Amino acid sequence: MGYSDARLKLFSGNANVPLAKEIAAHIGIPLGQAEVGRFSNGEIQVIINESVRGCDTFVFQPTCAPVNDNLMELLIMIDGLRRASARRITAVIPYYGYARQDRKSRGREPISAKLVANLITDAGARRVLTMDLHAGQIQGFFDSPVDHLTAIPLLAEYFMARDLSDVTVVSPDTGGVSRAGELARRLGASIGIIDKRRPKPNVAEVMNVVGEVKGKTVIMVDDIIDTAGSIVKGAEALLDRGATEVHACATHAVLSGPARERLDSSPLKEVVVTNTIPIPPLQQSPKLKVLSVAKMLGEGIIRIHEDLSVSKMFE
Repeated sequence: MGYSDARLKLFSGNANVPLAKEIAAHIGIPLGQAEVGRFSNGEIQVIINESVRGCDTFVFQPTCAPVNDNLMELLIMIDGLRRASARRITAVIPYYGYARQDRKSRGREPISAKLVANLITDAGARRVLTMDLHAGQIQGFFDSPVDHLTAIPLLAEYFMARDLSDVTVVSPDTGGVSRAGELARRLGASIGIIDKRRPKPNVAEVMNVVGEVKGKTVIMVDDIIDTAGSIVKGAEALLDRGATEVHACATHAVLSGPARERLDSSPLKEVVVTNTIPIPPLQQSPKLKVLSVAKMLGEGIIRIHEDLSVSKMFE
């Protein structure tokens, strides 16, 4: 049965079309008619093939790899809808790229997370719907409302169904303590922290484990798994300190470089992720379990359209 309000329209770029179709099916509307292609020189060409005048429009596009192409698709689609007189444009960005430079930690360093927020706002987005930002303060980089969803309830539901015993939830770094705390609260588990240092980007060194993990089933939780170095080193450190088995979960499966090889050869029991990002065939490890966030994003879109509270979804 289709959604009754024809003023709600959902458009998608090329970043994650299967998830966009799943969201549209959950809402009960067809995906908006748009062509997102390329000119012969590689420039992005967008053509909106239906009227959006006066409509509440949502542009779905995670800014995952190829990041620059997907970001430009998002910006150009927003601009096209703005010039076509859409009443309101909401950027639905389940994975927000360029988020890892969110502050100046050394001299002469850009804050790319703020720059991208400016680009999205200036293009014409009047609202942003996103999921598990790398750092919560990125919400403040936008000069428009941000609805920040989390996959923690979905991950908690999965692990509760697994009926694991004597669980400790561990954050792989100090920055993810609140995320681990929320998962631990939902599972009724204790919490631990790995003290980690990064001598350079994508290189992690485990220094110490805070919390009791001996004889425990450990679930490590993070926002992203990129090269899988942190999660694998963390699992090894936890097992060295007496954990019986280690599971890992994260919202965004970036999985770049040697991630597949590291996961395959790691002592991890399983790695649970969501489909905010499409996983390339070469990175599809047999240890991966992928959960869908389509229902959550679809509900968020409906609530924004109907001016209802989005945070009520998590109560």
